[in-house]
Amino acid sequence: MTETSKRRLENKDCAATTGEYFFPSLIPTVVVWAIALLVTAVFFWILSDIIWHGARQLSWEFLTTEPRNAGRAGGISSILISTALILGVCMAVSIPIGIGTAVMLAEFTANESIFGRLVRRSLDVLAGVPSIVFGLFGNVFFCKTLGLGFSILSGGLTLACMVLPILIRSTEEGFRAVPAHYRLGAAALGFSRTTTLFQLLLPAAAPGLMVGLVLGVGRAIAETAALIFTSGYVDRMPESLLDSGRALSIHIFDLSMNVSGGDSNAYASALVLLVALLLINGTAAWMAEHWLHRRITPL
Repeated sequence: MTETSKRRLENKDCAATTGEYFFPSLIPTVVVWAIALLVTAVFFWILSDIIWHGARQLSWEFLTTEPRNAGRAGGISSILISTALILGVCMAVSIPIGIGTAVMLAEFTANESIFGRLVRRSLDVLAGVPSIVFGLFGNVFFCKTLGLGFSILSGGLTLACMVLPILIRSTEEGFRAVPAHYRLGAAALGFSRTTTLFQLLLPAAAPGLMVGLVLGVGRAIAETAALIFTSGYVDRMPESLLDSGRALSIHIFDLSMNVSGGDSNAYASALVLLVALLLINGTAAWMAEHWLHRRITPL
């Protein structure tokens, strides 16, 4: 066999080997891209449908007037106020408890300790509990046992119980993601643990905190089942946290399922809910980045 023939055979073998490796590696890439495009297409389809049916009904009057005729007419001003109050109670309770628990688990509890493992497993279980179960718990404990009744306070406290597992675990992972040399450098400079925590670790863990906060707010603001049993259905303007209030998600559910002729206002309310979620997510991302760049200084 000549030298030229040997080279041709070697080139054919290399081409065959390259093809064997190329096509199997190409298949997962195509599958991943196809799934990503499918999810994106479904998202834009839902978004376009809500915008198409809801934008025509959306106006300043819709945002500033109260519902009339069971929600078929009027706007959603009282609904927005009730939603903001419920969300405010939820965040006011869950953020301090969530950050404090995450700090305890990440900075003051060993990974191998029985207490730490028990708390983490409990949080993981609670994160998967259906919202209707939280609603029944909130109805029994907050509404009846504590005597708060169907109120904004009961709804906000129930949502706080739902948000805490996600917020704690995300914030804990944010603290654990901070490099160890941050702590060693702070100790070498003589910083106290309190100063290290508030001036160094907490700003560095801000992205993890914001991830948990965004996920928690997204779950809370779109929650329906838990609020039906705690905050109630009343669509009038609340005068205090002990008044019953209808959240935006419940308003959408009621218009689309129980009120004939309420579809147009339901679409407009859903559009407002989507815009609110986008604004909250964008603000949280900006705050995390801004806080991270301003508070962290090299040691």
